[in-house]
Amino acid sequence: ENISDFSLNVTDCTQVVVPEEVFFTVAAAGILENLLILIAVVRNKNLHLPMYFFICSLAISDMLGSLYKTLENIFIILCKMGYLTRHGDFEKKLDDAMDSMFILSLLGSIFSLLAIAADRYITIFYALRYHNIMTMRRALVILAIIWTFCAGSSIAIALFSYEAATVIPFTILFPLMMFFILCLYVHMFLLARSHAKTIASLPTSTVHQRTNMKGAITLTIFLGVFLCCWAPFVLHILLARFCPHNPYCACYMSIFHVNGTLIMCNAIINPMIFAFRSPELRSTFKKMFYCSR
Repeated sequence: ENISDFSLNVTDCTQVVVPEEVFFTVAAAGILENLLILIAVVRNKNLHLPMYFFICSLAISDMLGSLYKTLENIFIILCKMGYLTRHGDFEKKLDDAMDSMFILSLLGSIFSLLAIAADRYITIFYALRYHNIMTMRRALVILAIIWTFCAGSSIAIALFSYEAATVIPFTILFPLMMFFILCLYVHMFLLARSHAKTIASLPTSTVHQRTNMKGAITLTIFLGVFLCCWAPFVLHILLARFCPHNPYCACYMSIFHVNGTLIMCNAIINPMIFAFRSPELRSTFKKMFYCSR
Protein backbone atom coordinates (compact mmCIF):
# COMPACT_ATOMS: atom_id res chain seq x y z
CA GLU A 1 0.00 0.00 0.00
CA ASN A 2 2.85 2.40 0.79
CA ILE A 3 4.45 1.72 -2.58
CA SER A 4 1.12 2.25 -4.34
CA ASP A 5 0.57 5.58 -2.59
CA PHE A 6 4.09 6.71 -3.41
CA SER A 7 3.79 5.68 -7.05
CA LEU A 8 0.86 8.06 -7.47
CA ASN A 9 3.23 10.94 -6.68
CA VAL A 10 5.93 10.01 -9.20
CA THR A 11 3.90 8.76 -12.17
CA ASP A 12 0.70 9.60 -14.00
CA CYS A 13 -0.19 5.91 -14.39
CA THR A 14 -3.41 5.13 -12.55
CA GLN A 15 -3.67 2.07 -10.35
CA VAL A 16 -5.38 -0.86 -12.07
CA VAL A 17 -7.78 -2.35 -9.53
CA VAL A 18 -9.23 -5.83 -9.99
CA PRO A 19 -12.60 -6.29 -8.24
CA GLU A 20 -12.50 -8.48 -5.15
CA GLU A 21 -15.24 -10.66 -6.63
CA VAL A 22 -12.91 -11.56 -9.50
CA PHE A 23 -10.13 -12.51 -7.07
CA PHE A 24 -12.39 -14.80 -5.06
CA THR A 25 -13.94 -16.41 -8.14
CA VAL A 26 -10.61 -17.15 -9.82
CA ALA A 27 -9.04 -18.36 -6.56
CA ALA A 28 -11.98 -20.68 -5.78
CA ALA A 29 -11.87 -22.13 -9.30
CA GLY A 30 -8.12 -22.78 -8.99
CA ILE A 31 -8.48 -24.51 -5.63
CA LEU A 32 -11.36 -26.73 -6.82
CA GLU A 33 -9.66 -27.73 -10.08
CA ASN A 34 -6.40 -28.73 -8.40
CA LEU A 35 -8.32 -30.54 -5.68
CA LEU A 36 -9.93 -32.61 -8.44
CA ILE A 37 -6.45 -33.54 -9.69
CA LEU A 38 -5.45 -34.74 -6.23
CA ILE A 39 -8.65 -36.74 -5.77
CA ALA A 40 -8.29 -38.33 -9.23
CA VAL A 41 -4.74 -39.49 -8.53
CA VAL A 42 -5.64 -40.83 -5.08
CA ARG A 43 -8.69 -42.76 -6.33
CA ASN A 44 -7.12 -44.28 -9.45
CA LYS A 45 -4.42 -46.79 -8.51
CA ASN A 46 -3.17 -46.79 -12.11
CA LEU A 47 -2.05 -43.20 -11.51
CA HIS A 48 0.09 -44.11 -8.50
CA LEU A 49 3.26 -43.40 -10.46
CA PRO A 50 6.16 -41.00 -9.79
CA MET A 51 5.13 -38.69 -12.65
CA TYR A 52 1.61 -38.19 -11.25
CA PHE A 53 2.96 -37.70 -7.74
CA PHE A 54 5.13 -34.88 -9.07
CA ILE A 55 2.04 -33.48 -10.83
CA CYS A 56 0.20 -33.61 -7.48
CA SER A 57 3.07 -31.64 -5.97
CA LEU A 58 2.57 -28.96 -8.63
CA ALA A 59 -1.19 -28.99 -7.96
CA ILE A 60 -0.58 -28.42 -4.24
CA SER A 61 1.68 -25.47 -5.08
CA ASP A 62 -1.05 -23.97 -7.27
CA MET A 63 -3.61 -24.44 -4.49
CA LEU A 64 -1.33 -22.63 -2.05
CA GLY A 65 -1.00 -19.72 -4.48
CA SER A 66 -4.78 -19.40 -4.83
CA LEU A 67 -5.27 -19.77 -1.07
CA TYR A 68 -2.67 -17.06 -0.45
CA LYS A 69 -4.50 -14.53 -2.63
CA THR A 70 -7.83 -15.47 -1.03
CA LEU A 71 -6.53 -14.92 2.52
CA GLU A 72 -4.79 -11.73 1.47
CA ASN A 73 -8.02 -10.26 0.11
CA ILE A 74 -9.94 -11.30 3.23
CA PHE A 75 -7.23 -9.57 5.29
CA ILE A 76 -7.58 -6.38 3.20
CA ILE A 77 -11.38 -6.42 3.52
CA LEU A 78 -11.16 -6.81 7.31
CA CYS A 79 -8.71 -3.90 7.44
CA LYS A 80 -11.08 -1.70 5.43
CA MET A 81 -13.95 -2.62 7.77
CA GLY A 82 -11.86 -1.70 10.80
CA TYR A 83 -11.64 -5.16 12.35
CA LEU A 84 -7.86 -5.28 11.81
CA THR A 85 -5.14 -2.65 11.71
CA ARG A 86 -2.29 -2.59 9.24
CA HIS A 87 0.56 -2.17 11.70
CA GLY A 88 -0.36 -4.28 14.74
CA ASP A 89 1.73 -7.18 16.05
CA PHE A 90 -0.93 -9.76 15.22
CA GLU A 91 -1.40 -8.31 11.74
CA LYS A 92 2.36 -8.32 11.20
CA LYS A 93 2.57 -12.01 12.07
CA LEU A 94 -0.43 -12.76 9.87
CA ASP A 95 1.18 -10.87 6.99
CA ASP A 96 4.44 -12.81 7.44
CA ALA A 97 2.48 -16.09 7.41
CA MET A 98 0.75 -15.14 4.14
CA ASP A 99 4.05 -14.04 2.59
CA SER A 100 5.56 -17.36 3.62
CA MET A 101 2.65 -19.17 1.93
CA PHE A 102 3.21 -17.18 -1.26
CA ILE A 103 6.94 -17.96 -1.33
CA LEU A 104 6.21 -21.62 -0.57
CA SER A 105 3.83 -21.71 -3.54
CA LEU A 106 6.41 -20.18 -5.88
CA LEU A 107 9.31 -22.38 -4.74
CA GLY A 108 7.10 -25.47 -4.71
CA SER A 109 6.02 -24.79 -8.30
CA ILE A 110 9.60 -24.26 -9.48
CA PHE A 111 10.99 -27.42 -7.90
CA SER A 112 7.95 -29.48 -8.87
CA LEU A 113 8.46 -28.43 -12.50
CA LEU A 114 12.13 -29.33 -12.16
CA ALA A 115 11.23 -32.79 -10.77
CA ILE A 116 8.73 -33.36 -13.60
CA ALA A 117 11.31 -32.31 -16.19
CA ALA A 118 13.90 -34.69 -14.71
CA ASP A 119 11.33 -37.50 -14.66
CA ARG A 120 10.50 -36.94 -18.35
CA TYR A 121 14.20 -36.85 -19.21
CA ILE A 122 14.78 -40.23 -17.53
CA THR A 123 11.64 -41.65 -19.18
CA ILE A 124 12.80 -40.70 -22.67
CA PHE A 125 16.50 -41.54 -22.53
CA TYR A 126 16.61 -44.30 -19.93
CA ALA A 127 13.29 -45.98 -20.75
CA LEU A 128 14.51 -49.54 -20.09
CA ARG A 129 15.91 -48.61 -16.68
CA TYR A 130 13.28 -46.03 -15.72
CA HIS A 131 11.46 -48.21 -13.17
CA ASN A 132 14.77 -49.04 -11.50
CA ILE A 133 15.93 -45.43 -11.44
CA MET A 134 12.69 -43.64 -10.53
CA THR A 135 10.99 -45.84 -7.96
CA MET A 136 8.04 -44.71 -5.85
CA ARG A 137 10.27 -44.65 -2.78
CA ARG A 138 12.77 -42.36 -4.46
CA ALA A 139 9.98 -40.14 -5.77
CA LEU A 140 8.56 -39.74 -2.26
CA VAL A 141 12.03 -38.99 -0.87
CA ILE A 142 12.53 -36.34 -3.57
CA LEU A 143 9.18 -34.74 -2.74
CA ALA A 144 9.98 -34.79 0.98
CA ILE A 145 13.30 -33.04 0.34
CA ILE A 146 11.68 -30.50 -1.98
CA TRP A 147 8.93 -29.50 0.43
CA THR A 148 11.23 -29.46 3.47
CA PHE A 149 13.62 -27.14 1.66
CA CYS A 150 10.78 -24.96 0.33
CA ALA A 151 9.13 -24.68 3.74
CA GLY A 152 12.38 -23.70 5.45
CA SER A 153 13.28 -21.23 2.70
CA SER A 154 9.81 -19.64 2.68
CA ILE A 155 9.94 -19.01 6.44
CA ALA A 156 13.45 -17.55 6.27
CA ILE A 157 12.66 -15.31 3.29
CA ALA A 158 9.41 -14.07 4.85
CA LEU A 159 11.15 -13.16 8.11
CA PHE A 160 14.04 -11.36 6.40
CA SER A 161 12.20 -10.05 3.33
CA TYR A 162 13.38 -6.48 3.98
CA GLU A 163 17.03 -7.44 3.60
CA ALA A 164 18.58 -7.11 0.13
CA ALA A 165 20.69 -10.19 0.83
CA THR A 166 17.43 -12.16 1.04
CA VAL A 167 15.55 -10.59 -1.86
CA ILE A 168 18.40 -10.90 -4.38
CA PRO A 169 18.97 -14.71 -4.06
CA PHE A 170 15.19 -15.30 -4.08
CA THR A 171 14.66 -13.34 -7.29
CA ILE A 172 17.79 -14.75 -8.95
CA LEU A 173 16.66 -18.30 -8.17
CA PHE A 174 13.58 -17.88 -10.38
CA PRO A 175 15.40 -17.17 -13.71
CA LEU A 176 18.20 -19.62 -12.90
CA MET A 177 15.84 -22.53 -12.30
CA MET A 178 13.79 -21.63 -15.37
CA PHE A 179 16.97 -21.46 -17.48
CA PHE A 180 18.10 -24.86 -16.17
CA ILE A 181 14.73 -26.45 -16.96
CA LEU A 182 14.76 -24.84 -20.41
CA CYS A 183 18.24 -26.22 -21.13
CA LEU A 184 17.06 -29.65 -20.01
CA TYR A 185 14.13 -29.51 -22.43
CA VAL A 186 16.27 -28.28 -25.33
CA HIS A 187 18.74 -31.10 -24.71
CA MET A 188 15.85 -33.53 -24.47
CA PHE A 189 14.31 -32.53 -27.79
CA LEU A 190 17.64 -32.40 -29.64
CA LEU A 191 18.63 -35.89 -28.51
CA ALA A 192 15.17 -37.24 -29.23
CA ARG A 193 15.34 -35.83 -32.73
CA SER A 194 18.74 -37.37 -33.37
CA HIS A 195 17.50 -40.76 -32.15
CA ALA A 196 14.31 -40.65 -34.21
CA LYS A 197 15.94 -42.15 -37.31
CA THR A 198 17.63 -44.86 -35.29
CA ILE A 199 14.41 -46.16 -33.75
CA ALA A 200 12.28 -45.69 -36.87
CA SER A 201 12.60 -49.40 -37.72
CA LEU A 202 11.23 -50.45 -34.33
CA PRO A 203 7.45 -49.90 -34.26
CA THR A 204 6.96 -50.50 -30.54
CA SER A 205 9.86 -48.25 -29.65
CA THR A 206 8.50 -45.58 -31.96
CA VAL A 207 5.12 -45.65 -30.26
CA HIS A 208 6.81 -45.53 -26.85
CA GLN A 209 8.99 -42.63 -27.96
CA ARG A 210 6.01 -40.70 -29.30
CA THR A 211 4.18 -41.18 -26.01
CA ASN A 212 7.15 -39.90 -24.03
CA MET A 213 7.62 -36.94 -26.37
CA LYS A 214 3.95 -36.07 -25.93
CA GLY A 215 4.59 -35.93 -22.19
CA ALA A 216 7.61 -33.70 -22.78
CA ILE A 217 5.55 -31.35 -24.96
CA THR A 218 2.88 -31.17 -22.25
CA LEU A 219 5.47 -30.19 -19.67
CA THR A 220 6.89 -27.59 -22.05
CA ILE A 221 3.42 -26.04 -22.15
CA PHE A 222 3.40 -26.06 -18.33
CA LEU A 223 6.71 -24.22 -18.30
CA GLY A 224 5.51 -21.57 -20.76
CA VAL A 225 2.31 -20.96 -18.81
CA PHE A 226 4.25 -20.79 -15.55
CA LEU A 227 6.62 -18.16 -16.93
CA CYS A 228 3.79 -16.03 -18.33
CA CYS A 229 1.87 -16.12 -15.04
CA TRP A 230 4.67 -15.75 -12.48
CA ALA A 231 7.36 -13.66 -14.21
CA PRO A 232 5.39 -10.36 -14.04
CA PHE A 233 4.95 -10.71 -10.27
CA VAL A 234 8.62 -11.58 -9.70
CA LEU A 235 9.56 -8.52 -11.77
CA HIS A 236 7.26 -6.45 -9.56
CA ILE A 237 9.15 -7.66 -6.46
CA LEU A 238 12.47 -6.63 -8.01
CA LEU A 239 11.25 -3.19 -9.06
CA ALA A 240 9.59 -2.53 -5.70
CA ARG A 241 12.86 -3.34 -3.93
CA PHE A 242 15.45 -1.66 -6.15
CA CYS A 243 13.79 1.21 -8.04
CA PRO A 244 10.57 2.31 -6.31
CA HIS A 245 11.35 6.00 -6.96
CA ASN A 246 11.68 5.57 -10.72
CA PRO A 247 8.54 6.75 -12.58
CA TYR A 248 8.75 3.87 -15.07
CA CYS A 249 9.05 1.31 -12.28
CA ALA A 250 6.18 2.94 -10.41
CA CYS A 251 4.08 2.83 -13.57
CA TYR A 252 4.68 -0.91 -13.92
CA MET A 253 3.84 -1.45 -10.25
CA SER A 254 0.44 0.16 -10.86
CA ILE A 255 -0.72 -3.14 -12.40
CA PHE A 256 0.05 -5.09 -9.20
CA HIS A 257 -3.48 -6.50 -9.02
CA VAL A 258 -3.26 -7.77 -12.59
CA ASN A 259 -0.01 -9.60 -11.80
CA GLY A 260 -1.66 -11.18 -8.76
CA THR A 261 -4.57 -12.32 -10.90
CA LEU A 262 -2.17 -13.96 -13.35
CA ILE A 263 -0.76 -16.09 -10.52
CA MET A 264 -4.22 -17.44 -9.77
CA CYS A 265 -4.91 -17.99 -13.47
CA ASN A 266 -1.92 -20.34 -13.52
CA ALA A 267 -3.72 -22.53 -10.96
CA ILE A 268 -6.71 -22.71 -13.32
CA ILE A 269 -4.82 -23.34 -16.55
CA ASN A 270 -2.60 -26.19 -15.29
CA PRO A 271 -5.47 -28.61 -14.45
CA MET A 272 -7.01 -27.86 -17.84
CA ILE A 273 -3.76 -28.89 -19.51
CA PHE A 274 -3.69 -32.07 -17.38
CA ALA A 275 -7.24 -32.98 -18.38
CA PHE A 276 -6.70 -32.17 -22.06
CA ARG A 277 -3.35 -33.90 -22.53
CA SER A 278 -3.67 -36.96 -20.27
CA PRO A 279 -6.03 -39.77 -21.37
CA GLU A 280 -5.68 -41.42 -17.94
CA LEU A 281 -6.86 -38.32 -16.11
CA ARG A 282 -9.68 -37.74 -18.59
CA SER A 283 -10.90 -41.29 -18.02
CA THR A 284 -10.67 -40.87 -14.25
CA PHE A 285 -12.59 -37.59 -14.33
CA LYS A 286 -15.38 -39.19 -16.40
CA LYS A 287 -15.70 -42.05 -13.91
CA MET A 288 -15.74 -39.61 -10.99
CA PHE A 289 -18.50 -37.45 -12.55
CA TYR A 290 -20.59 -40.44 -13.63
CA CYS A 291 -20.38 -41.96 -10.15
CA SER A 292 -21.36 -38.67 -8.54
CA ARG A 293 -24.41 -38.50 -10.79
